[in-house]
Amino acid sequence: MTYVDDVRAAVATIPPGSVASYGEIGRRIGLGPRQVGRAMSLLGEDVPWWRVVYADGTPATCHGGRAPALLAEEGTPMRGRRVDLGRARHRWAG
Repeated sequence: MTYVDDVRAAVATIPPGSVASYGEIGRRIGLGPRQVGRAMSLLGEDVPWWRVVYADGTPATCHGGRAPALLAEEGTPMRGRRVDLGRARHRWAG
């Protein structure tokens, strides 16, 4: 299993309406946030990439800037242009 597979598996566990930051995913699987970002760029549309945000709640700007609309569609709590991390942060099991 490669680090890309690890990132894919972690992102796949984030449910609709929730998010995780690049750093949170990295800490969970033993990578730095930049490595997580690199892996994210290699993932297909079958992985909910829009549920991964920057540490301040800012949605990703890749994929044509579609993340805010996809997050809104899922009912993700927002504060202006950022995700309300206090309400939307994914709580990892275990």
